[in-house]
Amino acid sequence: MSEAHFDEYEHYNYDHGKHIFSGHSGKQRSKKEASEHTNHFDPSGHSRKILTKLMNTNNNKKTKTKTFYLHTLHTHIGKTREMAATFLNISSVKLNKWQVALILGTPLAIGLGVYVFRAKSGTRDEATQDKTRQKSNKSKDAEKTRSKGKIENQTLSIDGTAPDSELERSKKSAELGEKLTPLAEANNYKTEGNNCYRNGKYDEAISFYDKAIDKCPREHRTDMAIFYQNRAASYEMLKKWHKVKEDCTLSLENNPRYAKAYYRRARAHEATKDMSECLDDVTATCILEMFQNNNTIMFADRVLKETGRLDAERGMREHVPVVPSAAFVNTYMRSFIADPLQTMNVPPSAVADTPPRGFLRARRAFDDQKFDDIIAACTEEIESSESESQYKVEALLMRGTFYLLCGSFADSKNDFDAILANDDADSTLRVYAFIKRAALFIQTDEREKGLADFLEAEKLKPDNADVYHQRAQILLLLEQIEEALIEFDKAVRLAPNHAIAYVQKCYAEYRLSLMTSDQSRLERVIRDFEQAIEKFPDCVECYSLMAQVLADQQQFPQAQLFYEKAMKLAPTNPSLLVHQAIMMLQWRGDIDAAVQLLNRAIEVDPKCELAYETLGTVEVQRAQLQRAVDLFEKALLYAKSQAELVHVYSLRNAALAQINVTRKLGIDMNTISAMAQSGFVTQPGM
Repeated sequence: MSEAHFDEYEHYNYDHGKHIFSGHSGKQRSKKEASEHTNHFDPSGHSRKILTKLMNTNNNKKTKTKTFYLHTLHTHIGKTREMAATFLNISSVKLNKWQVALILGTPLAIGLGVYVFRAKSGTRDEATQDKTRQKSNKSKDAEKTRSKGKIENQTLSIDGTAPDSELERSKKSAELGEKLTPLAEANNYKTEGNNCYRNGKYDEAISFYDKAIDKCPREHRTDMAIFYQNRAASYEMLKKWHKVKEDCTLSLENNPRYAKAYYRRARAHEATKDMSECLDDVTATCILEMFQNNNTIMFADRVLKETGRLDAERGMREHVPVVPSAAFVNTYMRSFIADPLQTMNVPPSAVADTPPRGFLRARRAFDDQKFDDIIAACTEEIESSESESQYKVEALLMRGTFYLLCGSFADSKNDFDAILANDDADSTLRVYAFIKRAALFIQTDEREKGLADFLEAEKLKPDNADVYHQRAQILLLLEQIEEALIEFDKAVRLAPNHAIAYVQKCYAEYRLSLMTSDQSRLERVIRDFEQAIEKFPDCVECYSLMAQVLADQQQFPQAQLFYEKAMKLAPTNPSLLVHQAIMMLQWRGDIDAAVQLLNRAIEVDPKCELAYETLGTVEVQRAQLQRAVDLFEKALLYAKSQAELVHVYSLRNAALAQINVTRKLGIDMNTISAMAQSGFVTQPGM
């Protein structure tokens, strides 16, 4: 296709493509782009330092993190240590467990929030193109007409717009008897169509594009692709979505790597709620644009969230509850100070019965960590006659707790409701029914009901430390840090020897020091952590939280020492292994070491959802997409809440879409991965 027919927008696309795929130096950049080092792919330059800048506390003040995924509250029912999601020091951005892709520095995994690197880039995306187009046509009438036809907040430009002066020259040539070539005639029709499009006369524009398509010789495939794409733009303004899809498909038949046609067809699919096809097309756009267009990645994230939500709704209906691993259950139980299920005395003579029945059998299974047997044993107690049932309320509390841990929220709520409806139930059991139902409400995104249950528990037992400790953990997860700290204070005053409450209070202080940019407070918090370790030398959480804080402060060698001490106390703790793996990626960019740790986490706990999910993101970065899909499928088996399912389904869908697109386009994802890593992953010693 002759460059004479390019407008300023198409010149940008064409030059960008030449630069990306042919090693063009990019000297055609504007002064602003050159000063900001944007809009180019430079493996040895600015983009190569992105991860370093992410870790640099001075530059990180300039970065605003956009988090796509919902902040899961699964931590509260079994991942207390995971509650200490990674945060950089005072002037940094937040990095939670779902932003491993940022740590890896890869732009490959759409849906993993990689667009934060583009948040302040000078990339000339579609919004910029719209602005340029508006400047080129200042007619008030045209502006008024065009504004009526905008789809959402942004329109996608037509291609091949020629200045009116060129059209006039063509007309004069025709008047002088100079015969135009069929291609030149076709481009004249296209220019007429573009003028109509700019003035909001979309039906007339379609008519001119029809003529351009009819006149253009079929061997000029690039021109044909533009004509079809421009006609699709007119149909889009008329919201004739079937026609938009049809013309974009014809455009892509002529130019299979036409990113704009994929993008426009994706928007048409979104309008008709064909989300799977939409995801494939927007993924194709991302890949063809080398993940350089922030708007496209934002669109992809939105589509992924929607596909994840739809899949999660179905997944919740079909979800088979799974009893968590012993490590998961033990972590959850350790977060309580005086849970009656753990502290109650069962008569020795009853325990000695052969075989024990009902709640006594459930309690023995609990002590022996045979957690798969607990729900059935509790059901036996609950369904027995009043004369035979001595521990019905205790059985309801235990069964409700394990339903909660399995993600069977409706069944769990029924059991807690039954306890709370029983005015004769022991007040302590009622308090814990309120506390655990509060956690359930938080899980099901009913925050107000959850907080109301904590208030009811406090009214019943204002001196119960667990009311304040459990509420503090919830508030911390809800980012209400100052309120959480007040609750931790109350819990520690009531239970000064409970190590987890003590060290989590230290962590809340740490979070507050970051939020308030209080350096002296931060230094005091580090001393408090050291005192916590001295006071509770056998508490795993003291070492693991200290390690995460040090890692956040980029004191990686010291953090590793504390992880090693924690591992000596809990060598089979999968969360410790996962957090170490993430730190290895932050610290050294050591993917092999991270993979080894993650595989070890899965080995010690085959039900560790976080390990499968994190390893899946690493495999995406390594372009092992099918392996990533398999890992995300495993993570889905052990996800509990809808928020978790939305997140993991989105990750899986992103990987599946990239598999589909790369096969269709004949693109080797390993090649793209290598290019991306050369530009975005830090080198050893950086």
